[in-house]
Amino acid sequence: MRDYLLTLCVTAAVTYLLTGPVRKFAIAVGAMPAIRARDVHREPTPRLGGIAMFGGLCAGLIVADHLFNLKGVFELSDEPRALLSGAALIWLIGVLDDKFEIDALIKLGGQMIAAAVMVIQGLTILWLPIPGVGTVALTQWQGTLLTVALVVITINAVNFVDGLDGLAAGMVCIASAAFFLYAYRLWMGYGIEAAAPATLFAAILMGMCLGFLPHNMHPARIFMGDSGSMLIGLVLAAGAISITGQVDPDNMKLFEGSERGATHAMLPVFIPLVLPLTIIAIPAADLVLAIVRRTWNGQSPFAADRGHLHHRLLEIGHSHSRAVLIMYFWSALIAFGTVGYSVHAASSWIVFVIMTASAAGLILLLMPRFTPRAPHWANRFVPPRYRRPTEEASAAAYEEKPAAADSGAQQDPPGAQMGEEGAERAPVAVGVSGVNGATAIGSRSRFSDRRSADSSR
Repeated sequence: MRDYLLTLCVTAAVTYLLTGPVRKFAIAVGAMPAIRARDVHREPTPRLGGIAMFGGLCAGLIVADHLFNLKGVFELSDEPRALLSGAALIWLIGVLDDKFEIDALIKLGGQMIAAAVMVIQGLTILWLPIPGVGTVALTQWQGTLLTVALVVITINAVNFVDGLDGLAAGMVCIASAAFFLYAYRLWMGYGIEAAAPATLFAAILMGMCLGFLPHNMHPARIFMGDSGSMLIGLVLAAGAISITGQVDPDNMKLFEGSERGATHAMLPVFIPLVLPLTIIAIPAADLVLAIVRRTWNGQSPFAADRGHLHHRLLEIGHSHSRAVLIMYFWSALIAFGTVGYSVHAASSWIVFVIMTASAAGLILLLMPRFTPRAPHWANRFVPPRYRRPTEEASAAAYEEKPAAADSGAQQDPPGAQMGEEGAERAPVAVGVSGVNGATAIGSRSRFSDRRSADSSR
C-alpha cells in the first residue's frame, strides 16, 4: 500500500505543478474557444489541461517502475506499455481537437485506433465470467471487438459528462478509488498477481484527477478539454479491461465444486468485474439518453446540446457547485455500493444502507433551493453562505430595510454591501480578456451575484 500511495502522490504533485505552466501555454497559443450556446461558463477559459494530466501519468509509471514492490508489474506484464501507447495516441488526438476542433468522426476513429494499439500489445479481454454458465473463453476477434467497444464507450461517457467545473475529474476519481479498493483486494487478499496492473492504473488515475481538481473546481482556471477527458476515460477502461478479462475467477477458490457452480455462487464477487458498467453508470446513462434524444429530434448523435444531466440539474434550480456535488454523490453511491455488496453480499445491512442513501439523494434532488445552515458555534468554520445569522444581525437588517426604502433611488457603491452571506461581491478586473476569472498569474474574479451566475451557466 505504501508504494501505491507514493505513486499516487507523485502523480498528483506532477499534475498539479504542470497545470499552471500548461495554462499559460494554452493562453499563449489561443486554445480558448469562444463560448458556445451549450456552455455554462461565462468567460473564455483555456483548455489543454490534458497535457498536465498526461505528464502526471508518465511520472506515475516511471516512479512505479523504480519501486521494489511494483517493478514486477513491468517485468511480468506488457500492460503498462500498452496503456502508455494508447494513452499517448488518444492524448495527441485530444490536443489537436482542443486547438483546432477536429471532426467527431475523426475522433471516433482515433479512439478505435488507440484501443486497437492496446489490444495488439496484450491489453485485451481473454474470457468473461458469466453467472450460471462459467468462464467463457473468447476468440481473438471477439476479444478485440469487445475491448474496442468498451474503450470507446468509456471514453465518450467520460467526455459527455465533462460539462461542469470539476465534474468529470471528480467522478472519475471516485470511480477509480472504488476500483482501486476492489483490485487491491483481489491482489493482496487472494494473491492474484494478474490484478496488479489494474491496481496500479487505478492509483495513477486517482493521482491525475486529484492533481488537476484544484485548478478545475468552480470557478475553473483551466479545462481538461478532450485531451484530458479522453485520456482519463481510456485509463479507466484499461484498468477495467485488465481485471475483467484476465483475472481467472477460479483462482479465488471461494467455493468448492464445478466451475459453473462456483461462478453462479460468486455472483456478488463478479459484479465489480463489469466495473465500467457500474462506476460510470451515470455518464453511460447520460450518453444513452443523449443519443436517443438527438435521434428522436432528427439530429446527429454527435450534435451537441444542453440536455445532459448536469444541464437539467441547473435548470431545476441547483447551483453549479451543488449540481456537481449531487453527481459526486450518485457516483460514489453506485461505485462504493457495488464494491461493498461484493464484499458483504451475505449481510442485509449493506442493502439497507444503499436504499437509505438513495432516498437521501432523491430528497436532495427535490430541494434545489434549500441552503443548509450551520449552528452558531460553527459560523467561523464554514463558508459565509452557510453561516446562520445571529439575532443582532437579523434585527439590524430589519431596521435598515425601512431606511433603505425611504432613501429612494440612492444606491450604495458596488461592493459596499457585503453582508454575512457574501452574496454581493464587487467584480475584479482581469488582465487578459477575462480568462475565466484570472490572468495567467493573477487572481480569480468574483461575480456580482453568485447565484445568478451559477444558475445561468
